[in-house]
Order: sequence, then C-alpha cells, then structure tokens
Amino acid sequence: MERSPAPAPVEVPKFFVCPISLEVMRDPVTLSSGITYDRDSIERWVFTDGHGDCPVTKLPLGSGDREPTPNHTLRRLIQAWCAAHAVERFPTPRPPVDADRVAAVVDAARKGGRPEELAALRDLADIICESDRNRRCVEGAPGAVEFLVSVVKKHATSTSSAKPSGGSREESAHDVLESSKGTSPEEAALSILHSLKLSEETLKRVLESSDDLVDTLASVLRWPSHRARTYGMHLLKAALAAVQPSRLSSASAELIEGVVRVAADRALPPKAVKLALHVLCRLCPWGRNRIKAVEAGAMAALVELLLNEGCGGSTTGGKRAGELAAVAIDHLCGCAEGRQELVAHPAGLAAVARAATRLSPTGTESAVRALHAVARHSATPAVLQEMLAVGVVARLLYLVQAGAAGERPRERAREMLKMHARVWRGSPCLASHLASSYPC
Repeated sequence: MERSPAPAPVEVPKFFVCPISLEVMRDPVTLSSGITYDRDSIERWVFTDGHGDCPVTKLPLGSGDREPTPNHTLRRLIQAWCAAHAVERFPTPRPPVDADRVAAVVDAARKGGRPEELAALRDLADIICESDRNRRCVEGAPGAVEFLVSVVKKHATSTSSAKPSGGSREESAHDVLESSKGTSPEEAALSILHSLKLSEETLKRVLESSDDLVDTLASVLRWPSHRARTYGMHLLKAALAAVQPSRLSSASAELIEGVVRVAADRALPPKAVKLALHVLCRLCPWGRNRIKAVEAGAMAALVELLLNEGCGGSTTGGKRAGELAAVAIDHLCGCAEGRQELVAHPAGLAAVARAATRLSPTGTESAVRALHAVARHSATPAVLQEMLAVGVVARLLYLVQAGAAGERPRERAREMLKMHARVWRGSPCLASHLASSYPC
C-alpha cells in the first residue's frame, strides 16, 4: 500500500517575516525608514539593546520611532494567509496602556489601605509584563515611580519584613508578586522598580524631587532576602551613576556598610557582588568615603575576594570581580587607614601582588599602584621584609622583565625596586636568579 505523499511545506511570504527575529510578525510596526518589524523585536532592539539605528537600513532613528506606526494592512494580510493555510492565527495585540490608567491605579493605592496597595502593585506588574511599551508608559507616568519608591521606603526600616530567598535567577515583577501573595508589598515594589529599568533621566527626576532614594536603597541592603538585596544593588548602581559627583562625598556610613556587607557575602549571587564592587569603586574617590569603607571592613572583604575567587574562580564572577576588587583596593590605599589595613591583613600584600600578574592591564595597573602607595608611604622595615618574604619583590621583577602589563605598571615596579634596593637586592630571601636580574 503506497503512502500518501507528505504535504508540501507552506512557504511563508518574505514580507511577513520580521528582519530581526526571522519569524512571522505578530504585531507589525513600521519605522520612519520604511522598514516593518515585529513590535517586540524592534522595541527590544531600540530600548533593551540600546541601538539608535534601523537594523536594515542603518539610518538613524528619529524621536517618532519610539512609538512606531502599526501596520494594520500587513497584519490583516498575515491573518488572512494564516486562515488560508490552516496556520494558527495570532491573537490581536492588546491595546497599549496609557498614562491615565497608570495614574488611576496609583491614585487608588494612595487613597486605600494595605489591600489596595498590594492590588495596585499587582496591576502595575501585569501592565509592565505585557510589553516594553507599557513598561516605558509606567516609567513616564507622573507619580508612578515615586509611588513605588514610597512603598519601599515605608517598609525599609522593617528589615525582617522581606522573606529570605536564595538563588540568582532574575525573576520578573509578576513572579515576585505571586511568591509574596499575602505578605507585605515592599519586595514586590522593589522588584517592579528593578523591572522598569529606569533611565538616567527618570532617576535624576526622582533624586531631585526626593533625597531619600539612596538612603532607602541603603536600608534595602539590610533585608535578609538575597533577591531584594540584588535588586537593591542594581538600583543603587544606576542611581549613583545619575548623582552629581559633589553629592557622592556625603554618602552615609550606613550606605557604605551595606555595600561592603554585600561584597563580602559569598551566599549572594555573583552579580550582586560585582554590583557592590562597582558601587564601592564609584563612592571611594569622594570625600571621606575611603575611610568609611575601611572602617566598614572593606579591605578585608576585598583581599578575601582576591584570595578565593578574584583571580580566576567562578563563585563571585571570576577575573572581572578581581579587577574591580583591585581597583577598589587601589582607592582605599589612597588613605593611611587603607594602607594600614592592607599591611595588617596576613595575606594582603601577597594577594595584591598575585593579582598584579594575573589580571587584565587595568587590574594590574590598580594592583601595582596600591603596592606603590604602600612602598612609598608605609614602608617600615617590617613591611619591606614582608614584601620580600611573600613574593611581592619577585613579582615586581617579573613585571619589569615581562613588560606585558604596559609601561606605567612597569615603571612603577621599577621605581619600587630602586626605592628599596638597599634592603631587597642583597637579601638572602631573594633567589639568586632573581637577584641577578635586579635593576641597577
């Protein structure tokens, strides 16, 4: 019995296919360049990936392209083709939310009690999960971001209110709301703020209208929830990038202590640790922040990170975390308290010297600069002997000979070797093959 021939595959018309996703368009929209894309794909290209040009023509996108024109004719053609070829039809896209609806949700929450507040958070989470367009609408709606910040602030002092949660998976605002049903809404509001991916303009607006955002996020860093602390670090990094440098010098001790605790917590996701290192590097150059960080135990946390994972491990993000730790140590060694803590740590000098020969040129330069600060300003006889005993001098000689890290680290290494040649060159602790290569 002959088999009936298999039906020929349906050929999809080329103009039904999105140039980005290479799939049939569900919601076709047209840019000013004349090219049509699926809405989700082009919004991801423009808003999530940050591109400013048309993917096909490479022409720059105008301000009108932030709201591309729906191509209803093409959509009807696609629906008719699906029906003619027994292909499952795509549902009609839901109309985008407008600012009035968002304002009504926020207003109802402000006038109501706890149940209304949680219901509003659920509505906002549903709205932003639908599309990037809705997410931008919520971000731009008057009072919406400020309402979410106020919810977090209201509960920020109650550090036990957020449920402990582990894991490093980035959950959506809707996921968090589902998991926190019936509990206080502060972690849900925090998750929505994180999901909004607030722009620098929005953050500046919030910071100008209220000085509490950074302090509120500092309180979040004390919550027991790993997820909340990770979201808090994301928002804190973005907020500090929008803060004027002159205001960074007034960072509170509570903020810096919270950041140091996150950097030192090995139970947190690697992303949270790296975010904390970014924030620490942002804060340390200003005012007395270096001293505050040293008093909060930052030097010990950074050295431990270099020892455990910073030079190639994966638990806290590998070499990139090590580079950030080296940069932060360099900043801390700009003050006497930081240098004292580095020297006092049993493995401090050894860890920084090892990082100087294992990291990228940027990390190497920071590590060498930290060692240079110690050699110039804290070079007691005991410190010089320790630098010799733990291999710092040997690694400086390697940097001078190899020169792979760049000219500036090489020159600083040579300067340190010449600065203390009287102590180091003739020492019996220095191997003969190293002593012969000692610079004159």
